[in-house]
Amino acid sequence: MHHHNPHFRYCPVCGGLFKTERPRDMDKPRPVCTRCDFVFYLDPKVVACSIVEIENRIVLLRRAIKPQKGKWVMPGGYVDRGEAVEAAAIRETEEECGLKTEIDRLLGVYSYHSELAVIIVYLTRHVSGKLISGDETMEARLFSEGDIPWEDLAFRSTKDALKDYCEFRGYKI
Repeated sequence: MHHHNPHFRYCPVCGGLFKTERPRDMDKPRPVCTRCDFVFYLDPKVVACSIVEIENRIVLLRRAIKPQKGKWVMPGGYVDRGEAVEAAAIRETEEECGLKTEIDRLLGVYSYHSELAVIIVYLTRHVSGKLISGDETMEARLFSEGDIPWEDLAFRSTKDALKDYCEFRGYKI
């Protein structure tokens, strides 16, 4: 996922101005309130994704939104505060492509230097529903391992997860 690093100026606790400092010796510089000393930790965003298997093929979606509009991804999206990651993967899959799924196992967790997203990818199986293109999707298709559009994948995490998937299933890429 591509994100910019937001710059916050005011404390959400008291409205005081932030200054950038190291609250403790080992800390990175962080926004600290000049009035109440609140430390604002800029936490990562968690993304839950599914590699949905249907009859020895997987679901990929062509993005209809930026970033990476027109590129292929697995179904997924942001985890809501207080939502279980597994529930978010199932919810996002149904929202994006109309499929109800069940999780078989965790495939992997993907994070990269300077990226704000931590991507958690599950292997899931189709339970019900018909494959559709949701609001954020131009196209939804099934791909066999030999047809994965490697040069047209949206994110590094998509490519890494699909490589791990192919390795897990014993496919040659």
